[in-house]
Amino acid sequence: MGNVTTRITTDKQVPGFWRVTLNHPPINTVDDQMYDEIFDLVEAIGAEPSLKVVTFESANPDFFLAHYGVGESTSRFGKPRWIEAATRLAHSNVLSIAVIRGRTRAGGAEFALACDLRFASREKAVFGQPEVGFGLIAGGGALARLPLLVGRARAIEIALGGDDFDAETAERYGWINRAIPDAELDDFVANFVRRILSFDSQALNATKSILNQNGLPRQAELQSTQAIFGGTLRSSAALEKMAKSRERGLGTAGAFELDLGRQIADL
Repeated sequence: MGNVTTRITTDKQVPGFWRVTLNHPPINTVDDQMYDEIFDLVEAIGAEPSLKVVTFESANPDFFLAHYGVGESTSRFGKPRWIEAATRLAHSNVLSIAVIRGRTRAGGAEFALACDLRFASREKAVFGQPEVGFGLIAGGGALARLPLLVGRARAIEIALGGDDFDAETAERYGWINRAIPDAELDDFVANFVRRILSFDSQALNATKSILNQNGLPRQAELQSTQAIFGGTLRSSAALEKMAKSRERGLGTAGAFELDLGRQIADL
């Protein structure tokens, strides 16, 4: 991945561990190129037998991943193979960990949900599924994954309310594993990674495989929701809300994006 427009860089210095950095200025929107790079990365993860752990973090302290950058598809697949990549990541032998600082919303939150574990900065992480505020639905897995983690009622609060949630609330709901003081987050993750690297691959792989038998959504369920999302993208309500949002600063590092949960209720 040597080209200048790459969205993802991978540090492979430690045997058995890849440290992945997500970097798409100005606010780490998930566009089709990033989805394609995630697909390629998941293929590479599956092809590396010595790999035990992958962590994902952001180069932007204010945004882990903002949301999907809605526009004309530029994926080399026609439409991004995100659902397939997410499913393959979950079923791989590799443990995937999202290390979250900043805003993590919509498609970005769905990326974090697709990882096996989510550790977040107590002070700096913000979570949301704001799609309804744009006349859309969450099409990348949240509607299937959230109820398995937080229960139906809280999933309804998150997905229909569309508001922002702080890390402590997300932890209490079961949306993330832990909200950790920001100054301690990196050391906590490093220690956890070291523990995993010290354990036997066969035992790790068998344990994850058995745990996967419960708690993962079905591929067909994810695909059908994605198809419904595609339909809502063309609705007059969504087109109108997206136009208004762009006027107010959607996609830029300003007040609208920083406070998106509140801003969408004023559209």
